[in-house]
Amino acid sequence: MNGSRAVVELLEGQKVEVLFGIPGGVLLPLYDELVETEMRHILPRHEQCAAHMADGYARVAKRPGVCIATSGPGATNLVTGVATAFMDSSPLIALTGQVATGVLGNDAFQEADSFSLMMPITKHNFRVTDPKTLPEAMKRAFLIATTGRYGPVHVDLPIDILQGEIPDDAMKKTVRVPKPKRNLSGLLDAIKLLEGAERPTILIGGGVSWSRAGPEIAQLADILMAPIATTLMAKGAIPEDHPLVLGVCGMHGRQVANYALNNCDVLLAIGTRFSDRVTGNLSEFGKNTKIVHVDIDSSEIGKNVKGRVGLVGDAWTVVNALIAGLLKRKKKSTWKDRIIELKKECACDYNLRSDPIKPQKVIHELSDLLPEDAIVTTEVGQNQMWAAHFFRCHGKRMFITSGGLGTMGFGFPAAIGAKVARPESVVADIAGDGSLQMVSQEFSTAVENDIPVMICLLNNGWLGMVKQWQKHFYGSRYLATELGRSPDFVKLAEAYGAEAIRIEKHSEVAEAIKRGTKSDVPILLDFIVDPEEDVLPMTPPGKSSAEWIKGRCEWKGGVK
Repeated sequence: MNGSRAVVELLEGQKVEVLFGIPGGVLLPLYDELVETEMRHILPRHEQCAAHMADGYARVAKRPGVCIATSGPGATNLVTGVATAFMDSSPLIALTGQVATGVLGNDAFQEADSFSLMMPITKHNFRVTDPKTLPEAMKRAFLIATTGRYGPVHVDLPIDILQGEIPDDAMKKTVRVPKPKRNLSGLLDAIKLLEGAERPTILIGGGVSWSRAGPEIAQLADILMAPIATTLMAKGAIPEDHPLVLGVCGMHGRQVANYALNNCDVLLAIGTRFSDRVTGNLSEFGKNTKIVHVDIDSSEIGKNVKGRVGLVGDAWTVVNALIAGLLKRKKKSTWKDRIIELKKECACDYNLRSDPIKPQKVIHELSDLLPEDAIVTTEVGQNQMWAAHFFRCHGKRMFITSGGLGTMGFGFPAAIGAKVARPESVVADIAGDGSLQMVSQEFSTAVENDIPVMICLLNNGWLGMVKQWQKHFYGSRYLATELGRSPDFVKLAEAYGAEAIRIEKHSEVAEAIKRGTKSDVPILLDFIVDPEEDVLPMTPPGKSSAEWIKGRCEWKGGVK
């Protein structure tokens, strides 16, 4: 068979059900073969969004999403989406077309060195220059993406390889990749530290979400009587109505979660890389704390924060080993009781009934009205932090966001991918007007492919988070942050064939959300929110939690 037919059969062999891609000249042999397949192909309006859609799909389906782009500008447009997946450890297969191998390096039409561009933002990178190596590259790509720490893999496909002949024996060849080595040599030391702890605390990161170890960590927390703080990427990994789950910590986190991190004597960190948004002033973080760090990637152990014990392995396996070692342990509940009391103090009323609408009011109503299996995606900026801080992620709800790279425009296409992966769930993107304008063309994708997602736009007319930093750290000297009131988002969405509503009064918020959850077409809810409302509390960059900016927060627990 030819290379294009081989790619299709190899994708089908990996049980791929959907592809997100934009064709181009060098990909026409492949797309001609796709005509005959039952795999669903979704045509985004921009290659970056193809990657974000595949990423959103992967985070819900827990298997690789596949995106396709042509050579040259198609591949370069794909880069931001692939980098987003890389930073958040999301399994992605990025297929790019390429000019023929005979003219590589000759500046042929739409040639770009996508192999080199993808090198620093993928787990592995293939350029197929011999037809007989194509099947191995495709098979290995899927294995690498989901072995060890998840991540994107890129396969560059020159047009002559897609047209070339693939030997039958190459298609039948079995492929393996090395499994990551576990290192649990410090397990007994970790158990002793946790047994001796008076104020143990658990910090969970995105690795917990991927390994689906939430129930086991909740069991471990009950054994240790330890509170659980989450990073942005772990929000929802354990339902937030669990009495020991304190919510998101860090720069815009809940103060009770930051209190627990700063006042524990032993910190068990699972599947997190200790981002600067979590630690704040790195030299001050954990100075008086013994840290047990669990991660599937050995390079993360001790990279940002030095710990007493490092355990290398996937979260589910290591947590079960810790449970087995601690099962008979009985601890005093003094620390647990203290944290539960402080958690009550940190439960503020954010059902703000005033006009102009406060963003917190929108998040409050979403928390109350979205179904228990809803999926929430976010853009990046103030909208993201309001959602992280105030949205209640309980039941089977999922929270999907761009954490490591902080990519504006992620949420809308990711919502489309998430809805494709789980069509029976309500999928809502909490958006800002700056982010949405970067990807608004994808209303066309949602409408044409009958993907009914709900866009909850917190429209304040500014690049809100940048404005907030200019306000607090640069003397309110505003430049290049005011967006104004163009476009009219309702007319824009309607022009694409979506439904749209503008909401300007707090009394209209709940009814609009109810209507949105019942819509069987893509719908935009344009909430006109107060442009002067900041996302607070906030720990300034590079500072400790003791130097936080309070805002409306009524927290009185304090941070030592």
